[in-house]
Amino acid sequence: MSTLSIFNPANGQLVNTLPTDDAASVADKATAARAAQAAWAATPLATRKSCIEKFRASVVQDMDALALTMTRETGKPVQLSRNELNGLLGRIDFFLTQVDGCLATETVMSEGGMTEQIEHIPLGVVANISAWNYPWFVGCNVILPALLAGNAVLYKPSEYATNTGLAIARLLHQAGVPQDVMVCLVGGGEVGQALLQQRIDGVFFTGSVATGARIAQAVGNRFIKLQLELGGKDPTYVCDDANPENAAESLADGAMYNTGQSCCSVERIYVHEKIYDAFVARFVATVNGMKSGDTESADTYIGPITRAPQIAVLEAQVADALAKGAKLLTGGKRGPTPGNWFSPTVLVNVNHSMELMREESFGPIIGIQKVSSDAQAVQLMNDTRYGLTAGIYTPDQARAQRLLAQVNAGTVYWNCCDRVSPRLPWSGHGDSGLGLTMSREGISTFTRPKAWHLRSA
Repeated sequence: MSTLSIFNPANGQLVNTLPTDDAASVADKATAARAAQAAWAATPLATRKSCIEKFRASVVQDMDALALTMTRETGKPVQLSRNELNGLLGRIDFFLTQVDGCLATETVMSEGGMTEQIEHIPLGVVANISAWNYPWFVGCNVILPALLAGNAVLYKPSEYATNTGLAIARLLHQAGVPQDVMVCLVGGGEVGQALLQQRIDGVFFTGSVATGARIAQAVGNRFIKLQLELGGKDPTYVCDDANPENAAESLADGAMYNTGQSCCSVERIYVHEKIYDAFVARFVATVNGMKSGDTESADTYIGPITRAPQIAVLEAQVADALAKGAKLLTGGKRGPTPGNWFSPTVLVNVNHSMELMREESFGPIIGIQKVSSDAQAVQLMNDTRYGLTAGIYTPDQARAQRLLAQVNAGTVYWNCCDRVSPRLPWSGHGDSGLGLTMSREGISTFTRPKAWHLRSA
């Protein structure tokens, strides 16, 4: 039997070794999920909601242990792990309060003995291939509304967050969700490939563009629901009338939170030349004040890189930028071993010939570019194949809205960044993917409409 070894990226120590699924076990579990889904869909919505309410209570009760599990396998500092779990509670509450309205049958016409209705029925069996950087957020954005809508879920957590994935499944089972309705698959890419070969009604993936493209090719001729969240190269523009110190502190957090390993991390910053120097000085000072080290200490802010190969990507971006004229103000190198450490990094004198300003970094690294006008800033913000988030810092709301209306992004921010709300759809343009999670639309995406034409006798 194959196994999956999980190592702590902060120190390289072995955390756990788990038996993995294979093609045969994936097929068996998919068949069982198909058989169980109809009964789950027929279960009253109130009962399904009760299961999710019990799941929420378990998350609260076990929060410290769950946070430590996530920290030890992903390297996320433990206080940030607690932040993620606490943030999940609001998302659960949103799904629970909105699902009745999203699933209710709508009567759109009734006259002359004819009634027209729209029923919202579950997709059926959905595959969720999830990410490691926010395993509770990303996984539950799919799992919870899918289950509430009456679907069965075949969930493959990232191999870098499998212990967390198993904890999610365990708590859902304890809350009353049948084991064959919520299935956690263990393994790497080969298990994901086996999952895509099954009879499924939807694929929901969060991860890289390259993997998303392979998934699209694998299922493209089957005409099933496909949703891909693929990251970004998220820009922010700091206008000449912004407070440079306040903007710098906010954006330093937006760039470095979770060690920069967020799809909506600020990854490139454009600052008007009038306040550029003051902004850069405060930004570097803020970054240099961020504590790294023991990930199980409550005051640690910067953790290790979860995936060791990503360090080479960051080193290459730094080397490319320096070779093309950038200036390194802090960081730029690997941290102490053992563990996957990379120091928080700030570069200036950057431009769009550099990989740093064009390709996703997914680490604690940022380029800051000076601009002379709003028009130049907007042109640079749109000079990307991605389109997940973008932001503007200015006290002038009208100016911010005018500029952000010109930017190609699924989510835009005025005087804030790196923020996600369950009340708003999470979607992107271009290589940031297709489909959405969260908001009422993020519940409805797990259903299909069924049209009813009813004529009275």
